[in-house]
Amino acid sequence: MPVFSKSIPTTAAYDVIVVGSGSAGATAAIAAGRGGARVLLLERLPFLGGTSTAVLDTFYGFYTPGTRSIKVVSGISEDVMSGLRDYDSWLERPNTHGAGTGVTYHPEYLKVVWEKLVRAAGVEVLLNAQVLDVEARQGRVSGLFVVTKTGLRHYTAKVVIDASGDADICHFAGLSYELAGDIDPAQTLTTTFKMVNVDVPRRKSITKQQFHALMAEAAESGRYQLPRKEGSDHITPVNHMTATIMTRLPSFFKKGQSVVNATDPELLSAAEIEGRVQAIEYIRFLRDKVPGYEKAQLSTFGVQIGVRETRRVHGQYWLTRDDVLSAKQFDDQIALCGAPIEDHHGGADTKWGYLPDGQCVGVPFRTLVPRDGQNVLVAGRCFSASHDAHAAVRSMGQTMAMGQAAGTAAVMAARADGLVASVKVSALRDQLRKDGAILEL
Repeated sequence: MPVFSKSIPTTAAYDVIVVGSGSAGATAAIAAGRGGARVLLLERLPFLGGTSTAVLDTFYGFYTPGTRSIKVVSGISEDVMSGLRDYDSWLERPNTHGAGTGVTYHPEYLKVVWEKLVRAAGVEVLLNAQVLDVEARQGRVSGLFVVTKTGLRHYTAKVVIDASGDADICHFAGLSYELAGDIDPAQTLTTTFKMVNVDVPRRKSITKQQFHALMAEAAESGRYQLPRKEGSDHITPVNHMTATIMTRLPSFFKKGQSVVNATDPELLSAAEIEGRVQAIEYIRFLRDKVPGYEKAQLSTFGVQIGVRETRRVHGQYWLTRDDVLSAKQFDDQIALCGAPIEDHHGGADTKWGYLPDGQCVGVPFRTLVPRDGQNVLVAGRCFSASHDAHAAVRSMGQTMAMGQAAGTAAVMAARADGLVASVKVSALRDQLRKDGAILEL
């Protein structure tokens, strides 16, 4: 129990509190709000969207890769896409690694889309707010202590949805998880950046293979420090602007008998700084060596470094590599994923593992339910999965589907004093279908 718990009066009580407003958290809040719950959405940044607006500009996982593109995510995600279409700020493009069609958008417009949808659902939003600690006993989170500009606040809720990405609430509550790097090597970190004044037709005059060959040749020359040899760039909805996934930084290291990863403040601070240094080196390479970039200039870095995995909660079911690659189906699945295993390991390349052509793995509701929690659900990249399974199902299309399921389930649980165990999966799946979610092919 936090030492300050008795000195801070409760600010407000809610049916559902969602921590983190990324593609999972914002969607969870919308679903819970539309379901009639009183909802508070907490976000540490000054805008909604998390990774979707602070780091990246493409939704993957909406479609299967392979010979036929099959849409496997719908529901609230359709409202997000409708909002982007209203601003004419999106485009669909193929992924050259076979991850399926991606939906690339303008992140600044997406911030507004998320805000409009969340507020229309009746959700209360608190930006620039970070959870410092929780009150928890025997798997039940009874209160959250939140840092704001006016100091500490205390909120209570019947149900808490941990969509923090790093399973912060589960960590504070003492719920069990696997720390990335503890068993399998953790995925690396990436500082994204965008370039303007790019001659896109000239850039398209060389193939992916030629682009990678130029990168490898530059790195091998010793004149460029490029740890990743097959980084990518892609077009955006803004003319003559490209976005990149190129830099690569370690996300963990061994410290004695323990693993330190991107939840460690010192590691994360060093990575944020080094990531921008790396980005400048890749920019120098692009301008010197890649057709179309001769007169290009840096537009922006990502607001924060891209983190792929940290804590993965031990849920009532642990999704595995075999589950993914065999396209396993589940009686309680609340989402589908056809995206390949995409492992950004510490080497110079990326490891890929593909599902059977045109097939999907189901995402069980049990992966959103911490096995030692009572009134807590998770959504997003802290869901219950092995390193390999996580490397497929962490795509933002799937995290949006998880968020819709978690928010819908939270409303049901709130009616039973927050007990997640009271949620009837058949009723949850029926409601998700009514709300447009895709649960089977």
